[in-house]
Amino acid sequence: MRVAIVAECFLPACNGVTNSVLRVVEHLERRGHQALVVAPGLGPSRYLDTPVERVAAVDMPFYRGLSVGLPTGRVRHILQRFSPDVVHLAAPAVLGAAGAKAARSLGIPSVAVYQTDFAGFARRYGLGVASPAMWNWLRRVHSQTDLTLAPSTLACWDLARHHIRPVVRWGRGVDLQRFHPRHRSPLLRRRLAPDGEIIVGYVGRLAPEKRVHLLHHVLQMPGVRVVVVGDGPSGRALRRRLRGAQFLGFQSGVELSQTLASLDVFVHTGADETFCQTIQEALASGVPVVTPAAGGPMDLVRHGENGWLFPDDDPALLRCAVAELVLDDSRRLVMGQRARASVERRSWEELGEELVAHYRTLSGATERSRRVA
Repeated sequence: MRVAIVAECFLPACNGVTNSVLRVVEHLERRGHQALVVAPGLGPSRYLDTPVERVAAVDMPFYRGLSVGLPTGRVRHILQRFSPDVVHLAAPAVLGAAGAKAARSLGIPSVAVYQTDFAGFARRYGLGVASPAMWNWLRRVHSQTDLTLAPSTLACWDLARHHIRPVVRWGRGVDLQRFHPRHRSPLLRRRLAPDGEIIVGYVGRLAPEKRVHLLHHVLQMPGVRVVVVGDGPSGRALRRRLRGAQFLGFQSGVELSQTLASLDVFVHTGADETFCQTIQEALASGVPVVTPAAGGPMDLVRHGENGWLFPDDDPALLRCAVAELVLDDSRRLVMGQRARASVERRSWEELGEELVAHYRTLSGATERSRRVA
């Protein structure tokens, strides 16, 4: 198959949208399909053997490090020249809207992959009044596509509640070799917790919607060391607010694998996640998770089995949930074992094949309609 991926974010930006697109491209190449990525701003012109077509972009004024592609006619020209069987729209908003419109005008089926809770982000940035307008815009974008794939049960419900259909759940895969308990590093643990403390960690973007400041509920717990991995616009303020926490900066590759596996408890604090890939990576690393009972994490964390869920509107209970694991070594060990087992059937290989099946269904339906016409 020939698949054109219009990505709202891509390299050099590192985030959930970019990572998902990279895994999709890798899977398509392994299976012998031809892919093309349309991405905003400056960056590499290829990823592996897949060409990347760049379109002009502008920086987001309130979100450092994020740019938005301009919806120009160049998108339609790129798709027309590549002539794909299907167009994959990764977190469509602005550039993705241009991709959806171009695909429809060219008679090419399109799949919209919903990943970003823009309305939730607006609330966290003090722009709650814009939330209805954002849903109206998303409904307009998704109505031009043939299928929307959402990463979690709650995301599917949320989209349906806002009259975005048809919607099918398509999760995210996880690299079960890269994220594995065997990467636990005694040397790293001694450096992070020299007195043998329990290591509680967060991995992700440091931005308002992630609510990383809630780690202050854990910071003063006796026998606990708090570790924060990531960067973002809130980094400087968080370093001031979470004095005593160890900020390790952005990590990837082997370094990230070792850090995640070396944690005793993983805490995710955001309440606006459509999925949350870092939770899945922590689970694969054999680390129990504490996270709000909201959004995508509710599909990943089984309360009392591989972690704890706490009410997102009562973050003080975060401390209680972490304390349950800090004070009970045997429970923490059992939950860690269950954490790994809970994701062992979620490889990118399996999820990639599910995605290709959706591509085939849509492209086949388009061919049948053309023959009937």
